[in-house]
Amino acid sequence: MLIAFSVAPSGAPAGSGAAASENPDASVHDAVAAAVAVVRASGLPHRTTSMFTEVEGPDWDTVMDVVKRATEAVMPYGSRVSLVLKADIRPGYSGEIDGKVERLERAVDAAMARRDGRPDV
Repeated sequence: MLIAFSVAPSGAPAGSGAAASENPDASVHDAVAAAVAVVRASGLPHRTTSMFTEVEGPDWDTVMDVVKRATEAVMPYGSRVSLVLKADIRPGYSGEIDGKVERLERAVDAAMARRDGRPDV
């Protein structure tokens, strides 16, 4: 099972009295860092990009537990939390966090070769 998720806080943390001027660029990097730390500590294969974190695990319960704990790690940073999640549920497959990208890169190379009139690579 492969999941891509994004989690971010919004609003000031309860009881903080924080003003917008305390965080003028509205950055959520500290909250995201807390979530990514949970993912890394899980020991599951993962990848973080500028927009999402991908996690691969053997089953629904294992991966969703990591997503839940990562979401909980963000809760102290705001009065609410937004979670966006996309899942690729494909029983019997593993190594897809890298395998899907490798297959895509080969397909792109072949498409570019065809476009340029070169033999497929």
